[in-house]
Amino acid sequence: MRLESFIQGRWIAPGGDWTGIRSAVTGAVVAEVGSGGLSMGEVLDHARRVGGPALRRLTFHQRAEMLKRLAAYLNERRDGLYALSHQTGATRGDNLIDIDGGIGTLFVYASKGRRELPNATFLIDGAVEPLSRGGSFVGRHVLTARTGCAVHINAFNFPCWGLLEKLAPAILAGVPVVTKPATVTAYVAHALVRLIAESGILPDGALQCVIGPTGDLFDHLTGQDVVSFTGSAETAQMLQRHPVIAREAVHFVAERDSLNAAILGPDAGPGTPEFDLYIKEVAKEMTVKAGQKCTAIRRALAPRQHVPAVIEALRQRLARVRIGDPARDDVRMGPVVGLSQRRDVLARVEALRAEAELVFGDPARITVEGADPETGAFLPPLLLHCADPLRARQVHALEAFGPVCTVMGYDGLEDAALLANRGEGSLVASLYTHDAAAATELVFGVGAYHGRLVVIDRDCAKEQTGHGSPMPHMMHGGPGRAGGGEELGGVRALHHYMQRTALQGSPAMLSRITGSWIKGAPEDIRPEHPFRCHFEDLEIGRSFHSAERVITLEDIEHFAEFTGDTFYAHMSEEATKGHPFFPGRVAHGYLLLSFAAGLFVDPDPGPVLANYGLDSLRFLKPIQPGEAIRVRLTAKEKSPRNAQYGEVRWDVEIRTAAGEIAATYELLTMNAMRGV
Repeated sequence: MRLESFIQGRWIAPGGDWTGIRSAVTGAVVAEVGSGGLSMGEVLDHARRVGGPALRRLTFHQRAEMLKRLAAYLNERRDGLYALSHQTGATRGDNLIDIDGGIGTLFVYASKGRRELPNATFLIDGAVEPLSRGGSFVGRHVLTARTGCAVHINAFNFPCWGLLEKLAPAILAGVPVVTKPATVTAYVAHALVRLIAESGILPDGALQCVIGPTGDLFDHLTGQDVVSFTGSAETAQMLQRHPVIAREAVHFVAERDSLNAAILGPDAGPGTPEFDLYIKEVAKEMTVKAGQKCTAIRRALAPRQHVPAVIEALRQRLARVRIGDPARDDVRMGPVVGLSQRRDVLARVEALRAEAELVFGDPARITVEGADPETGAFLPPLLLHCADPLRARQVHALEAFGPVCTVMGYDGLEDAALLANRGEGSLVASLYTHDAAAATELVFGVGAYHGRLVVIDRDCAKEQTGHGSPMPHMMHGGPGRAGGGEELGGVRALHHYMQRTALQGSPAMLSRITGSWIKGAPEDIRPEHPFRCHFEDLEIGRSFHSAERVITLEDIEHFAEFTGDTFYAHMSEEATKGHPFFPGRVAHGYLLLSFAAGLFVDPDPGPVLANYGLDSLRFLKPIQPGEAIRVRLTAKEKSPRNAQYGEVRWDVEIRTAAGEIAATYELLTMNAMRGV
């Protein structure tokens, strides 16, 4: 199969010579890729001119719905991807991570887009900042989609997950994507993009795919574009030094080499659940994807006295690993991605052996199930032991990107942190301990050098997702050697594709621009209660000012008896003498909220379907018996949810008769659409 590029809405064969891509299992050619001839300037122009405007016209909720439909579409057709992916050396378990994991990431971002983002085309970032004494000049940050393109350069090890985990936040942010898969597994990414294109779910120009060389792509980048790269440190450094990246200040996100560590705690000796979890995880990370994971465990740290037991336990577990044709159900580990990758891994292992002893695995003696060990790129798990890790250099600097791990001993937690940090920046480290004090010391001892820390113990053993599994909800990236980039992390990932802008102006003007009412902006007070308004008819700034209600001692005592809240500040004048906050006996805060509701609620059936939440509650002034309160209720924000109703966020203040603020909060209601 000759791989075409999907650009400008159609499949185009590149020019130049064709080169074969060989199966990692058999060595046979499974696809061919051309050497170039594409107009990269036109590719980027199509994304900016066609794809970008189409996406930016949609709200976050509409984009999220697209991602959901796309995920469902791919989920029904993933078997074809499985069959192709076996040729890369991936077992069925590996495909669960790559293919199912990528589709699952689409589902997560679709859900987060609906639940955590407004039904709008921009984001408000943070609270209003007062910038003047009188309150007539304020500031607020907003995030808007960049008008450029997201260029995604992906690694060979996860042709599906790598593409989709970058695509999801970019599309949700409203930025079109040009994806460039690694050539050696490009046939899997090509099949994935073909499915996406055939679905017709994404608008024209939202996704383009360049197979083969990128040519002069970087020459056409602008300051509105984003480059997100996953791969080797050498390639990342070369790309970051491109003169256009520097001149245009192109936002560059890198995820690269990482010498991740697993640390066995001092309490987790043989016979403990944590020891068993550690052995299981180290062995798993050596064999899943044949160790070709940027998050794989490269350095296994253990208390020096437990090192012999660790090595023996790993030997026993690794000896049970069946290696061979990844399409077979009885095979646990397939080959690395190709013969050149096998040669690279072996060369790096040889360099590591200058400082470490090979204690398990022999590349010259390997049993392979259902395949030829000569034509396929097979390797056994290779376990090394470094006896003097403090003096060693290569084990902390050289990554063998395959089924390779080095065991090393430490003396004390300070020593363990020092060794972990010798990796000079990693994507992840995992800690295996049931001792909270040890875990705390390690977390804050290594945190600055790691993007993610996983504390695994008996309490989370059944549900923990593992050392090597980046979750879309959590940040994926790491400092230093790992590239300094951040991907995923829930809606944080959208920020790479959006520009933060500081808005300054009057409360009235910023309220109109952002669609979010700011205190100090005009209020719209009418005789009709705002709760009588359907969602479409309710305008931002629509307000209700209540009558007053006096809080009596009888109210306080009845509330205490009725609810059981007999906290001393509500019940005893004597107990509050000299109190730093209470001038005497005071009303319950929740009594104030209850009376406030009674002051502003419109009781008759109407467009308000439900009060479903309360945010940002603060009690600012205690209310004593005999004081009066009143309420101001203002429509702050609106967000449609479906054809039946939308969410309304109300700004609420409880004030005293003298105008002092007793409490503030935001009330959330669901309001019916007109005609429902």
